[in-house]
Amino acid sequence: MPRPPARVLVASALSAGTLLTASACLSTPPQAHTPLPTIPSSAPPSAPAAATTPDGLTTAQAQAALVTEADLGDPWAPTQGAATWRDALLKATTDAPDCRRLLDALYADDLFGKDARPRAATGLDDTMDEAQLRYQVLALPPAEVDRTLAWLKSLPRKCARFTAVTERGTVQTVEVTGAALPEVGDTRQGLRVTLTSETPDGDPTVLTLDVAAARTGDDTIAVTNGGLGEVSPDITNATLEVGAQRLADVRKQGRAQV
Repeated sequence: MPRPPARVLVASALSAGTLLTASACLSTPPQAHTPLPTIPSSAPPSAPAAATTPDGLTTAQAQAALVTEADLGDPWAPTQGAATWRDALLKATTDAPDCRRLLDALYADDLFGKDARPRAATGLDDTMDEAQLRYQVLALPPAEVDRTLAWLKSLPRKCARFTAVTERGTVQTVEVTGAALPEVGDTRQGLRVTLTSETPDGDPTVLTLDVAAARTGDDTIAVTNGGLGEVSPDITNATLEVGAQRLADVRKQGRAQV
């Protein structure tokens, strides 16, 4: 069955008024597949409920700014856990420092550093193509975010093509290219990363990851969309667009309540 275009799905979600009901989620269960370890779908329980700065989002507002499976439509559903390819293919190393940093960041879902705590995060699974999407809203100093975005922008030059080795000894060819993103936020950067290898039987394996990040004021959105099958850049871009609009709406509502 052909997949509906991502932008059609998002337009439908917006026309239904979902931007003002971001915290609501569909209750439709995902199609059955192998249970996997759970990915946290929210900020840490100890996160404060109140904003830490006059202009900051509260934890509840950050949760309301998340993109949900309702925005993307079928076949997206709440995640059932970390994909098996994460440990098998992303847990890899290489000699070049910048390229190794990229692999570590992709494996840990921490493009902005291990100390960057997301205000809110969620995971979604594509039950048709078995892709997995991770969406985060973070609170970081703008200058720090801009430095990381500049580093991401340099990677298609520094790490255009390199070799990485997984913990299981699988040799992979990794290619990094820039990715066009919609004009959202104050500044943004996108990448497409492909990791190509072979199974023990000699069958080719290609893991594709779309990475997108955008800073809007004091808030940052990070999206990773990856899988062994089709990975649609339209989904990545639509997620970024809806997320930025939802964040703007949540902030507007917050100011109106002051």
